Amino acid sequence: MTGLIDVTVPMSSSTPVFPGDPPFTLERVLSLADGGVCNLSRLDAGVHTGTHIDAPVHFIDGGAGVETTPLDALLGPAYVVDARAVTGHIDAATLQALDIPPEATRLLFRTRNSPRWSAGSFLEDFVAVAPDAAALLADRGVRLVGNDYLSIAPYGDPAPTHVALLTAGVVVLEGVDLARVDPGWHDLICLPILLVGADGAPARTLLRRR
Repeated sequence: MTGLIDVTVPMSSSTPVFPGDPPFTLERVLSLADGGVCNLSRLDAGVHTGTHIDAPVHFIDGGAGVETTPLDALLGPAYVVDARAVTGHIDAATLQALDIPPEATRLLFRTRNSPRWSAGSFLEDFVAVAPDAAALLADRGVRLVGNDYLSIAPYGDPAPTHVALLTAGVVVLEGVDLARVDPGWHDLICLPILLVGADGAPARTLLRRR
């Protein structure tokens, strides 16, 4: 398939993780070189490593797990919002000033975060979606909201933004790398691992310019 842009952040030991999340490790537990019948590796990582989606249970006690995420929210037209000039967080006033088509139901915010994936360590001052903007997006009927760092919410106060989105049934997609993506309409293909009962899941995520 031509024209696809892979916006998935590669997962390795150098991938930044959110403070407190398990580190990423990939260990070869069986190898052909040592006489094994095959090469076999063990993966150990948090479900919010790299590019991933959040499930309601991530911030809502008794909420649904990843397996309940509607696939039709993860596939279809998505609008990449040019928010690179935003220096603070995206609050309601900032959101209303951005160029967002009213018919867009899947939004990905391209901010100054995207070029910073190569920093090699977690950066606390990433651009996030403030709670009042999250509530506004939920009221607009947006089905999916994504951003280009490890959390949709401001560092140090993650609950209000997440709760506003997840209680409204909005799928949260975090950790996409939009550095090579032009603002505007794209087709989104986002396929999270089917982890039953999990609060999140890594997701291979692709865009194609419409």
